[in-house]
Amino acid sequence: MTDLATGPLADLIADRLRHALTPSHLHVSNDSAQHRGHLGDDGTGESHFTVTIESPEFAGLNRVARQRLVNRALADLLATRIHALAIKATAPGE
Repeated sequence: MTDLATGPLADLIADRLRHALTPSHLHVSNDSAQHRGHLGDDGTGESHFTVTIESPEFAGLNRVARQRLVNRALADLLATRIHALAIKATAPGE
């Protein structure tokens, strides 16, 4: 498994996803600097993220169902701390 998290919120995202989905690959990228000064930038430097995740939990699921699993694992953070989340979710072997 590969993890890259930069900052406390990125670390928390990675921890939540590891616990909920047991990924074989996980990469959390903090994209907030690209959105500095835009709507949704709260000034913390931790508002916009991309998650690339591979998990056996995604086998047989379509893209929307996979994204729902990720969103469910991060629901409270999406409601309070994450403004934007891009998700790239695959099953092993895809």
